[in-house]
Amino acid sequence: MRLRIEHKMILGYLPIILLIFVITIFSYRSLDELNTINRSILNEDTVLIQAVEKMGEAVLAQESYGRRYRILDNPEMLDLFRQRDREFNELVDKVRALPHQEEINIDKLLSLHRDFNALFTTSDDLANTPAGLDAGEFDKAVSDTFDRMTALLQYMHRVGKRSQYLKMEKANSIGIRSFRFTALLSTLMIIIGLASVSGITRSISRAIAELKRATEIISQGNYDCRLQVNTKDELADLAASLRVMASRLSLLERISLDSSPLTRMPGGLAIENILAQRLESSHHTAFCMLDLDNFKSYNDRYGYAKGNDVIRATAEIIKSAVAEQGSTDDFVGHIGGDDFAVITHTNRYETICRAIIKRFDETIVNFYNESDRERGCIVSKNRQGRRMTFPIMTISIAVVTHHQEQRITHIEIGEIASELKAYAKSLPGSVFVTDRREKHSEDRGAENTALKVVK
Repeated sequence: MRLRIEHKMILGYLPIILLIFVITIFSYRSLDELNTINRSILNEDTVLIQAVEKMGEAVLAQESYGRRYRILDNPEMLDLFRQRDREFNELVDKVRALPHQEEINIDKLLSLHRDFNALFTTSDDLANTPAGLDAGEFDKAVSDTFDRMTALLQYMHRVGKRSQYLKMEKANSIGIRSFRFTALLSTLMIIIGLASVSGITRSISRAIAELKRATEIISQGNYDCRLQVNTKDELADLAASLRVMASRLSLLERISLDSSPLTRMPGGLAIENILAQRLESSHHTAFCMLDLDNFKSYNDRYGYAKGNDVIRATAEIIKSAVAEQGSTDDFVGHIGGDDFAVITHTNRYETICRAIIKRFDETIVNFYNESDRERGCIVSKNRQGRRMTFPIMTISIAVVTHHQEQRITHIEIGEIASELKAYAKSLPGSVFVTDRREKHSEDRGAENTALKVVK
C-alpha cells in the first residue's frame, strides 16, 4: 500500500515536475538571451559610441593643432598633431575589432582621415600651404574633408545608438514573451493546486515584469530606474547587469551633456562630483581654480573666434602640464568661459601651477599682433573717448589644499577658491595663490590659514 501511495504521489506530481522543468529551461534560455543582449550593448554598442566620440575629438584637435602650427610654426603643435593622428588610428583599430559592424564604412572614414592628414603634411614645410593649393583652396579643402569626416562620424554614432535601441527593444520583447509563457504555465500549476509552485512562478513573474519595466525605461533614455529583483539566481545577475549598464549610460550622458562644447573637457557637474569624492575618501587634495586676466579686453579687440582660440590653447596648456607634472588620477575640467579647474595631490600642485604659468606666458603673446606685443598692452577708447590700456593676458590660479584631518565640503572649497581667485587677479602678472589650512597641534579645533603667492 505504501509503495502504491508513493507511486501515485509521484505520478500526481509528475505534471508539476514537467511544468517546472519546462519553465526552468525556457526561463534559463530567455535569461541567457537577455544577458547576451546586454553584454552586446556594453561591449559593442557602448564601445562604438565612445570610440566615435573620441575620434571626433581627435580630428577636431588635429585641425586646431595643424592650423596653429601653420600660423605659429611651433614644433610642439606638429607633435600634438601626430599624437592625435596615432590616437585616431588606435580608435579605428578598436572599432574594426568590434563584431557585426558591417553597416559602418570604417575604410571610408580612414581614407578621409588620410586625405585630411595629407592636406597638412604633403608640403615640405607644414607651416606653408601644400603644393598646388593657394590659401583659400587649402582652407576649403580642410573644411570640406573635416565636414565629411564629421558627417560620417555622426552617422556611425547614430548606427551605435540605433543598434543599442533595437537590442533593448528585443530584450523587451523577450521579457514579454517569457512573462506570458511563464504566466500560462503558472496558471496550469495553480489549477493543479500546488501553492509552492505558484509561489515560485509569482517570484519569477515579478522579476521578469520588473526587468521588462526597467528595459522599457532605459530604452526611453531614463537611466535612473530602480530594479527590485531580490532573487539569488540568473535574474539577479541580469538585474545587476542592467543596473551597471544603466549607471554607465547615465554617466556617459551626464558627461556628454556637462562637457564644454569648446574644449571637450568635463564641466561643472563633473568637477563637483570628483572633488566631493576626493574629500570623502580623505585624500590630501589640492583644488586649483584658474582664470585668465584681461580676457574680455582681448575678446573685444580681436573678436569672439580669436577668444575661443585662446580658451582652447589654455585648455591644452593645462592638460599637458597636468599630464607631464601630475599623475594619472589628476583631474582637469572647464568650469566655463575662461575659468578652469585642476584637482591634484597636495605634493604636486606647485609644480603643475609653475608649469602652467610658464607655458601660458610663453604662448599667449603669439595671440597678439606685432604692435600690441611691442607695446605690451592693448590700447582702446571707451564710450567717452578716453584712452585706456589693457596689459597682455596673464593667468591667475587660486589653490585650496585639503588634508586628511580636516572637515570641509566641496562647496566650501569652491567658495574659498573664488575668494582667493579675486585676490590673485588683483596682483600683477601670472601668479598662483595658495590657501594653506593647518590645525594647531595644541588645539585640534582651531585652524591656521596662510596665504602663499608665487609668480
